[in-house]
Amino acid sequence: MLSQLDSLKTDALAAISAAQDEAALETVRVNFLGKKGSVTALSQGMKDVPVDQKKEVGAKLNDVRTTITDGIESKKFALQAALDAKAVEGIDITLPGRPSTGNGAMHPLTQIRDLAIRTLRRLGFILAEGPEIETEFHCFDALNTPADHPARNEKDTFYLPDGRLLRTHTSSVQIRTMEAAKSLPIRIIAPGAAYRRDEIDATHLSVFNQLEGLYVSNDVSLADLKGTLEAFFREIFGPNTAVRFRPHFFPFTEPSFEIDVKLEATGKDARWIEIAGCGMVDPAVFTAVNQSRGDNLFDPETTTGFAFGLGLDRLAMILHSITDIRHLIENDVRFLQQFAA
Repeated sequence: MLSQLDSLKTDALAAISAAQDEAALETVRVNFLGKKGSVTALSQGMKDVPVDQKKEVGAKLNDVRTTITDGIESKKFALQAALDAKAVEGIDITLPGRPSTGNGAMHPLTQIRDLAIRTLRRLGFILAEGPEIETEFHCFDALNTPADHPARNEKDTFYLPDGRLLRTHTSSVQIRTMEAAKSLPIRIIAPGAAYRRDEIDATHLSVFNQLEGLYVSNDVSLADLKGTLEAFFREIFGPNTAVRFRPHFFPFTEPSFEIDVKLEATGKDARWIEIAGCGMVDPAVFTAVNQSRGDNLFDPETTTGFAFGLGLDRLAMILHSITDIRHLIENDVRFLQQFAA
């Protein structure tokens, strides 16, 4: 057995040395170390080795296996090094490098997202997140959205075969946050992607970026909502920005409002631009969350809160005077270089 192992080791090392590529090397590995390889066959013969020789033969067998394995690994590295060297043949490393064509910069959507998060963090909000594939409960039912609401139609929403859907807004994160809450107050923001079956044009995409906010406690008022959002938009657009609230309807807030800001474009008269939606959390939302939790932490009789939602894409377009939302997803360097200052 010892002489067989010595001979096997010699043959294996010779075969490894002769291998010209990884395919040939793999054949060597299989022939010697595979399930039906030579080393495996000899190891199965250990049962027939006399007891007084088992220790010596076993040590020799392990040495041969280790030597072959190490030889294969070393050859593999050598073959790869040879390929790498061939790949750079003819390259003159003394040539000067090409100068950079410009500085990199964050995408305008990333810039406005970071600014919004920084601003709202200073106002006491913390980040929260949730899945982009949602249930109808978290996306609609818990948000007091009736079964016949247009947003629940398959023509408007991306449904999956199992009945789940790509979330149509990040408001679902509000529900998941309340479900997991241990106590009040809650003050969170949830930036992220949302999906709708919109026709893609200058102002619409089928996937867009939202930022939702939620503040829930026992004494939250409409004045808190108004003060928070006025401070936020004046930080984004400037300290003298006029902000107004118009009555509106959303299923999950009551009362509800659309928010406009008054902006001036060079050479044009100032005009009001719709920019976000908000309102006081509807008590029906608290009731649905309590039913999901199985307790009464969010008692509709004592709990109040406000919620708001805005499109980060729209904010970026207004802030940078971008006329076509498609510019934000086309990765055109000529467009993006404007934001690399």
